[in-house]
Amino acid sequence: MKLFAPTLLAACVPSACLAVVYNEWAFVVPPTGLSDISFPFNVANAPHRRGFYFAQQFNFQNISSVCYTGLQPQVDDNGKSVIRGVFSSFQDGTTTSHPNCSPGADGGPGVSCGLIFPADYSHTFNMVVENTGGTTWRGSAVDTVTNVATEIGVWTLPSEAGGILGSQGGFIEYFLWNDGRSHDCSTLPFTEVTIFNPTSKTTGASGGTITSVYEQPGDCVTMVNFSDTLVPGGHDIKVGFS
Repeated sequence: MKLFAPTLLAACVPSACLAVVYNEWAFVVPPTGLSDISFPFNVANAPHRRGFYFAQQFNFQNISSVCYTGLQPQVDDNGKSVIRGVFSSFQDGTTTSHPNCSPGADGGPGVSCGLIFPADYSHTFNMVVENTGGTTWRGSAVDTVTNVATEIGVWTLPSEAGGILGSQGGFIEYFLWNDGRSHDCSTLPFTEVTIFNPTSKTTGASGGTITSVYEQPGDCVTMVNFSDTLVPGGHDIKVGFS
């Protein structure tokens, strides 16, 4: 999944068009952009099974390609709940030496980082992207109940990259359908996620908001039992069938 421009859906690559739900988010940001951003997710009612990806995307000043971070539920490991955190850049020239990361993203340039770690699904997790100096950025999953931060990865963007821009979008994707085959929309498994408004500690940043949530236009639009309920500070999204 990559390259979703909220106002340019026609520009998405084939894999991006297979997401079932999109959201858009926006900030008021200082001229230098954001030096950090946090995307909160709660997956308390998401089944412990592999297939769904809950993600938010972001861009940087002076470079064109998108980056993203998010969570992928997993099957329990020996009776204990685990989840996979993702932190990826599609920007050519991104480098890394982190053990959780590898070169390339969806078969193209960039860097992909991922880690499966123990997680209490009832807790809200902040997917935090923060600058560690120069054009190097860290992605972490922070349990907002225990305050335990799990580092997902670290990568360095090209030297011209600036701060994080003030708007982008996110998605819910069932990536097991990214196999090039036709699928029956009524067989999409059920999942639920609450996405909360993004936050930042950057001086001068304000107004982080999820501005819209909607189904991706395509073969399954209106056919996957989609619902979006406003909750304090965010949106509770359901999709699929039990």
